[in-house]
Amino acid sequence: MGVLRNWYLTIVLERTAGIALHLQLVQAIIREIQRGRLLPGAALPGSRTIADALSLNRKTVVQAYDELLAQGWIETQARRGAFVSARLPAIALENANQPAKQIPAAFVERLPPNGLDAFLEASVEKPGVVRFSDGVPDARLVPFDVLSRAYRRALLHSARANRLAYDDARGNLLLRDAIADMLRAERGMGVTHAQVCVVRGSQMGIYLSARLLAIKDMAVVAQGKGCVVMEDLGYPPAREAFASCGLALEYIAQDCAGMNLDELEALCGHRKVSAVYVTPHHQFPTTVMLSIERRIRLLDLARRYDFLIIEDDYDHEFHFSHNPMLPLASMDTDGRVIHIGSLSKVLAPGLRLGYIAAPEAVVNRCMNEIMLIDRQGNALTELAVAELMRSGEIKRHVRRALKIYRERRDYAVQRVAELIPSARFTIPSGGLALWLELDAHMDMQRLQRDALARGVAILPGQLFSGTGRAIPALRLGYASLNQQELERGLAALLAAIQQQFPA
Repeated sequence: MGVLRNWYLTIVLERTAGIALHLQLVQAIIREIQRGRLLPGAALPGSRTIADALSLNRKTVVQAYDELLAQGWIETQARRGAFVSARLPAIALENANQPAKQIPAAFVERLPPNGLDAFLEASVEKPGVVRFSDGVPDARLVPFDVLSRAYRRALLHSARANRLAYDDARGNLLLRDAIADMLRAERGMGVTHAQVCVVRGSQMGIYLSARLLAIKDMAVVAQGKGCVVMEDLGYPPAREAFASCGLALEYIAQDCAGMNLDELEALCGHRKVSAVYVTPHHQFPTTVMLSIERRIRLLDLARRYDFLIIEDDYDHEFHFSHNPMLPLASMDTDGRVIHIGSLSKVLAPGLRLGYIAAPEAVVNRCMNEIMLIDRQGNALTELAVAELMRSGEIKRHVRRALKIYRERRDYAVQRVAELIPSARFTIPSGGLALWLELDAHMDMQRLQRDALARGVAILPGQLFSGTGRAIPALRLGYASLNQQELERGLAALLAAIQQQFPA
């Protein structure tokens, strides 16, 4: 017997909004789930019913359901239809509609710096050395002829209009508009240019967020001695950015579904948490994706325990199995998420271009901090990239690069499995690196030295641990290497491993 569905969703689609109809439908159903109108386990209308009600092609509805299924929002049952996933936490409706609270300010004791020397040394390019990076793109793929023409037009336009003087410290308005359009269309975030601040790469965005947390009279900082929470395995420059601003750090564990939220909730019970820093799309360094269930619960914990979420969405575009999952910021109903993204990963790291998307008051405070250290970014780069975004050239480049990176991931997975069968890893659904777990008795510092002596630089697991514990693992960035370079690097890595464990 079929499931009775005697109700209809009230959904209005904007057919002139510039957003694909199936994505609008995806976002609308997610909003209904967040608002509590669709509870875990609730039956969804059939695709034909929704198509008739909204005057859509049935294939559009099927495409939307496929995306919701891939992201974990719904589940299907043979001959019964689609249902809201029963695994989603049932968050109270009133929580989703609560107005934003002001998060009080905090002073903390300065931690002794851990330093970034080892991480930076392992990350620096060395002539003749194959570098398994932390996951950088291949700058050789950038359409430099198109980019150079955009730079030339930007220079001519700026010179003729006398626009090479100081401009808005938040970034060029054309670029902020283009970024806001992209965030609305592709990431489900209801932002305008007033909620976007352009920065010199995502690391500057992280540092500015740390600065805001550390300012005494900032309205969105926890009062008293709070802490910033990170996963034990995380991004070292982010860790050091918070520590350099005098913020106390607490580390919690992670697993195959991301941050351990039971541990986070227990910490919130006895310690004031000012902010939680996460890389939910492709966790750095382990590459796992934070599940839908944990995303919803993390936002709920932020409301209940009054903390900010700093979301580092550093490589959103590079996802292979389905459309990228919408960021935490798209689910944020009360302005608690500071969303940090990068355009450097899309083009080339050397261009140093990123952005912060946050409530307007936060963006304005970022502008004040930028005035103290940088005044403004590179006007020509911002104008050139704005043109590339408006013309669709960046999207075309991403599509081309994504195909190449998927092929490189598949090749890296195949060759690692063949050459280093003792290495354990999960094939990532996206991102630009693998996380390899090696023999528990592996001396990683020795492996790093032996590999470098053979012409390959690696990033051992200990560099990513906030507690400094030995991790018999390494992050193997494959995206910047062609097949010949990858083969050479893996051969040297295998020889270094065999030096410790002869066959």
